[in-house]
Amino acid sequence: MQFFRKWIEDARKEPDDRYVAVCDGIRALAIFMVTWFHIWQQSWLYPGLNLFGTRISLDPLVRSGYMHVDIMILLSGFCLYLPCTRLRPDEPFSIRNFYWKRLIRIAPSYYLTILIMLIVALARGIYKQSYVTLEMDLGLHMIFAHMFRMETYYYTNLNAALWTLALEMQLYLVFPLLVAMMRRRPFLTAGVITLLCTLYRVWLSRVLFDIKPYFNQFPAYLDVFVLGMLTAVLYSRIRTVPHHPLVRMLCSLGTILSLIWIIRLAFLQSEMGNAGMIEQGQVLHRLPMALAGMVLILTAGNAGWGVRHLLGNPVMRFFSGISMHIYIWNQVLAVWIRELRIIPSEYPNPNYQGDLVWQQRYTFVCFAAAIAAGILFTYAFERPVARFLLKRRGLGQTVSVQKAADCVQNPIPSQETMEQSAEKEQVKR
Repeated sequence: MQFFRKWIEDARKEPDDRYVAVCDGIRALAIFMVTWFHIWQQSWLYPGLNLFGTRISLDPLVRSGYMHVDIMILLSGFCLYLPCTRLRPDEPFSIRNFYWKRLIRIAPSYYLTILIMLIVALARGIYKQSYVTLEMDLGLHMIFAHMFRMETYYYTNLNAALWTLALEMQLYLVFPLLVAMMRRRPFLTAGVITLLCTLYRVWLSRVLFDIKPYFNQFPAYLDVFVLGMLTAVLYSRIRTVPHHPLVRMLCSLGTILSLIWIIRLAFLQSEMGNAGMIEQGQVLHRLPMALAGMVLILTAGNAGWGVRHLLGNPVMRFFSGISMHIYIWNQVLAVWIRELRIIPSEYPNPNYQGDLVWQQRYTFVCFAAAIAAGILFTYAFERPVARFLLKRRGLGQTVSVQKAADCVQNPIPSQETMEQSAEKEQVKR
């Protein structure tokens, strides 16, 4: 009875519009699926569950794990714009502070990654046989322009994951303009941008034969980012509606339905058999994925105690806080662990030859290595550097990474890994 009374008291509280804790869980789950996909590309371990004597395959969810970059871009727009919804109509938005904080968040870790990958590439002599030259690869990465050329986008030697950081920097560049538009006409702004970006994606899928250079560029993702901003507007308005147990229960149900929607989209995407169709599927499913993510954020943030604490507990907060570096390093580490044969096997190609023991051990070690890298780079580099730079600018203590307004995961593999996925599909068939 006491638990029921506490649940009723919690149900009547207004939700917090300063820090939406469920975003930690959504971000952590998304990066988990992205990481699992990258590890699966190297392990070829097809996962499943035995439930009441029935084998349930998780393979479609893992094979389409790259889709969750859409959720991360949506979360970025939501978390960045949520503080703007609390501004008074005559209160200005500080463009200078925004740009400085975004640079502090991205640039140090980005350039450290480039330095490490460059040292490794030079030590291994990779550029002597590489399709991309050192000058081109390094030069375009230094100015966040590497995704504008296929050589440095798909075939880079400096970590393919970094293209998403370049995309985020482009979105940050136009964010002040989007803020000005959204503060005046949020629904009109979001509607027009969504329409234009949808037309762009339709044009890609129907006119161009090869959409690889274009389907992840700025125009293909702008509406997802803006819909995240619109979600913040809706969330701030829902917060003012009186909450009671029925609202909490309906939002809990909405959370479950939105997750089912996302899972359904993942299954549909997994049916795309080869690299070309995978890209077409991403273009097709990007807007529905963003809409499902909007529903998930809105309903989970206003759901009952159980749902909110399942997604907003300290464990989720921890993994959300280290998620950027898990994303940056998980694919690179998975490749290195396989190439260096850290996990022994009697087979020369244990992933191709189905060495189940090796596949399971390899998957576990790759996850552990990615988490270790996330902890190391977050606590030993990102946060100390951010504190130092923010103090130099007189902006006080650094914002907690768990509460940071952006997330920059990259579930889209390089061209080589796309082709590997297509090859695996044919082997499976």
